[in-house]
Formats: sequence, structure tokens, C-alpha cells
Amino acid sequence: MTQIIIDKRFCGPPNSGNGGYVCGRLARHIPGGAEVTLRAPPPLDTPLDAIATDDGTWELRDGGNIVATGRAANVELSRFEKASLEEACAAELLTPVKPPEHPLPTCFVCGPARAKGDGLRIFAGSLAGHAQKAVLAASWTPDQNLTAEDGLIAPEFLWSALDCPTGFACNCDQQSGSFDKAPLLLGRMSARIEVRPRPGERCIITAWPIGRDGRKRTAEAALHDEAGKLLAVARTTWIAVDRDVQLGRSS
Repeated sequence: MTQIIIDKRFCGPPNSGNGGYVCGRLARHIPGGAEVTLRAPPPLDTPLDAIATDDGTWELRDGGNIVATGRAANVELSRFEKASLEEACAAELLTPVKPPEHPLPTCFVCGPARAKGDGLRIFAGSLAGHAQKAVLAASWTPDQNLTAEDGLIAPEFLWSALDCPTGFACNCDQQSGSFDKAPLLLGRMSARIEVRPRPGERCIITAWPIGRDGRKRTAEAALHDEAGKLLAVARTTWIAVDRDVQLGRSS
């Protein structure tokens, strides 16, 4: 058993952890590709226990409550989408949620209220001129303060970077590319890391929706370096919720 504390810096909604970051923290215990399911809003600044179970899975517990479960997984995408750095920067200008109307402005990953070097400030927008209208892209240059002991970007921040772009993608219609503003919460995330970048290396994120089933919306994402080398992939399931649930005001 090890202990994990989700610092308030790494929030998604104001009072709970960013889903991708939390998934990535638990996935550190799982070699190779991993699938993490969030069972409850991850509390901030609270000691959580990461526990290996007899069947080889991991649980993240807040006392007697299970916050998340994780297991090894083979993570393959249905397809790959790529963009150049120039295209990704142009896509950011087309982000469907402008700062004044952002639902979670302090989110560690996509919050426009976060300062450079504090939040990741990843603002995914539509990839102009793409044959598939519902493909989003964004650029990301990881900060020095995101490094692990080996000098490379810590794996949980790659999970983080792939999280919110898929949430935006889940609100895109696959056929028309039109965008709705349904409040969403991450329910499950699977990711596989191929190569971890160094701080200051410019990266490109692409994300696209792959399906809807009732309140569930699914998407995929890929992270490449500026030369087009694949760094990581992710597949996510998001759940459409009431706005109060998204903000942690009710269950």
C-alpha cells in the first residue's frame, strides 16, 4: 500500500481532482497500458491509499470508499489523427468554449484562469480543413515543473494532457462537427505511453469522438512530438451529468 495526495493545484472541478491526473497517478503502479475507472470524485489534499488487490488490480481508497480502480489493459485506438504544430496552434483559436463561458475555468488541464507554468492551458479546437469534421487539436509545451526524477515529464501529466481534449471531443457531433455544451465528468480512461517528452519539447494533441450511448460519450486521443513521433494514446468514457453534479454540489 502506498499513499497518494491530490494537491489542490491538480483540480478539475473546483473541489475534486482532474480525472486524467488522478488516473495517471494510480496508473503509475501498473506496468504498460492501463485502464482506470473513477468511482467517486477524487478529494483534494486528502491522504488516499493505493492498494493492490489479490486479482492484480489496484484500488485508490478514501478510507472505506473506493475512489478509483485500475488494471493492466491493451490500449489500441480505432484510428490515428495527426496535425502539425502550426495546424494545432490554429485549432486553438477555434476552441468551442471561450474563456468567459468556460465551465471549469480553474481546471488544471484546460482552465483559462490558470497561469502559465501552473496549469497546462491546453485549449483544444477544431482542426480546420480536416476531412473528419469532429477532430480537435491543441499544442502543449510541458513545463520544467512537471518532470519526474529522471528528468522526463512525469507520466501522470501525459494522462492529464490527453484527458480534457477528449472531453471536448465528446461534445462534438461526429458527422457535422457541431458542438454542444453538456456538462461531462470523466468516468474511465485508458492510456499507453510510448515515449515521455522532455520539458520544453513542443507536443501536439489530437482528439476525436468515437461514439455515444445514452449518457456515455467516448473519445480517443493521441500525443505526438513536433516531428510526428507518437508519444502516447488514450481512450476515454465521459458521462453527461447535471451541472450541479459536475461541480460536486450533489450526487
